[in-house]
Amino acid sequence: MYLFVSIVLSAILGLILFMMGPMVGGILAFGIVVGSIFRGLYLLGDIHKRTSDSLPVKDKIQEAYDAHLNERDEGSY
Repeated sequence: MYLFVSIVLSAILGLILFMMGPMVGGILAFGIVVGSIFRGLYLLGDIHKRTSDSLPVKDKIQEAYDAHLNERDEGSY
């Protein structure tokens, strides 16, 4: 149902923009498209920030173990 309402509203908006003339309609259409792109990028950045906070954080024991493995691998050559 939401998709159908979106299609109908988009058709009405397109008709209104078409009746305004090419200059005004083009400027408004450009503003709508660019505004939607910026909003999508903002939401994408917000999603990235929220998901990167939930990644597991290395503790001191894991860091010491990784350092030990690196030292052991370097000393074997």
